[in-house]
Amino acid sequence: MDMSTILAFIFGLFLLYVVGMLLVIPIKLIIRLIVNGIVGGIVLLLFNLIGGFIGLSLTINPLTAVITGFLGIPGIILLLIMQRIL
Repeated sequence: MDMSTILAFIFGLFLLYVVGMLLVIPIKLIIRLIVNGIVGGIVLLLFNLIGGFIGLSLTINPLTAVITGFLGIPGIILLLIMQRIL
């Protein structure tokens, strides 16, 4: 084996590593969005159960679940303000 073959093999492994990392990062982002959406839906469900006693409720759809999943309590406040304005 000459040196150019070994360098080509090492370069190929490096490129394989880089491509693998580029594919893993979007999968992590998608999984994070799904988990945040589920958590947001649960928080909205609890808010609707408690808020029903005082006349506050929000619809549960994928957009509101993701907003609540990302922002938490400020997201619920934002959605309530938007509901009152619109």
